[in-house]
Amino acid sequence: MIPSQPPVTDRQENACPASFLALVPFLVFLLFYLGLSIWAKDFYKVPMPVAFLVASASAFLLNKKNTLAEKMEIYAKGMGENNIMIMCLIFILAGAFAATAKAAGAVDATVLISRHFIPDALILPELFCLACFISLAIGTSCGTIAALTPIAAGMITSMGLSPALALGAVIGGAMFGDNMSMISDTTIAATRTQGVAMRDKFIMNFKMILPAAVLTVLIYLFTKTPATVHTVLPPLSWKHFLATTPYLLILAGALAGLNVMMLLFLGTVFAALFGICCTTLTFWDALGNMGKGSLGMAETLIVAILAGGLLGMIRYNGGIRFLLEKIQLAVKGKYGCEAGVMFLVGLVNLFTANNTVAIVIAGPVAKDLSEKYKCDPRRIASILDTASCAVQGLIPYGAQILIAMGIASGSGIKISSLALVGSLYYPFLLGAALLISIFLPVFFKSGKTK
Repeated sequence: MIPSQPPVTDRQENACPASFLALVPFLVFLLFYLGLSIWAKDFYKVPMPVAFLVASASAFLLNKKNTLAEKMEIYAKGMGENNIMIMCLIFILAGAFAATAKAAGAVDATVLISRHFIPDALILPELFCLACFISLAIGTSCGTIAALTPIAAGMITSMGLSPALALGAVIGGAMFGDNMSMISDTTIAATRTQGVAMRDKFIMNFKMILPAAVLTVLIYLFTKTPATVHTVLPPLSWKHFLATTPYLLILAGALAGLNVMMLLFLGTVFAALFGICCTTLTFWDALGNMGKGSLGMAETLIVAILAGGLLGMIRYNGGIRFLLEKIQLAVKGKYGCEAGVMFLVGLVNLFTANNTVAIVIAGPVAKDLSEKYKCDPRRIASILDTASCAVQGLIPYGAQILIAMGIASGSGIKISSLALVGSLYYPFLLGAALLISIFLPVFFKSGKTK
């Protein structure tokens, strides 16, 4: 567990009264990013950091009583906020670990072991469960989809599987790990913004998503697939099993409550040592992959820092206070707070197509609501992560669906985004599980009252 300081809240920075104008930079961000993306017909045409820079520029035009130098200080304070900086350090370490473990052959070994022990007749549940395990271990849905989609594409071609079902199983399993993994950036963001331990959020999440995952597996078990084609797999050796130990080390250490930064550092070192001793990975290759993995998190780091600065300005100018005062009119009690947090992060995710960014934006508001209505912060962290991952797994312009469709297209498999969305069983069920967990207690409570 990382030592935590509570994020600066609107109550601490109350120089300005509640103001709708303070939210204008956030609206500028949505309009700039979404408007230009629609105009370009490409939701990844506009870089997220640029959208935040434009929104930040608009924030500097507000609050005439402060000088430019004072506004710069407020913005810089938000960028360097303790939770933002710790989050960035974890992103760097997570990137280094993921790249090093992959270079050491851990992903390939995991796939091969799974293929040996899981019959091809259970191909759809196999793809889903394999994606669940890999994404849970490496903490990235995009990396999981990039690793497994070529395998799924080969199965589609050779076995005549439905492209929508096969790719949907991979994407759904990848979103499982994105939501549950200890080193996922969404988990990091959700736990850091709410000041809770990753292990506690994991346990809270597991109780809620288990029925969705089990039901998804049952759906795939009863889905008719063409007759399987038996392929000759390379034989397993002790090296394949040893190659999975970096992932197992991360999972075991995280569940034991080991400091996440130390955990990622040790996991990276172990993966590098395995690669050097048991594969063709050299010392310089290991260092290079660590560097590439860290640099691969650059955009995430920039977005987190710029979002911190922008939120600092919005908070100082009274935006957070305005939101809290207005949301209070709709939010009544604990369950209303949970529902409000769910809709807030879901809507932000819909417009940004990035679940981590959505959590970073909605996290401070969720924290204040949680404290006001005395909600369990572990539960709020779980709702933030689950709602954002459910939405992220379903939007056709999200990175996950675009990666899967792009790789499949390279293998000669054409599929429309709408057809693929219709076969994404797990994200739909994940969202349904979240809704039930929030509103079912309200139903029983109201029934007892009567």
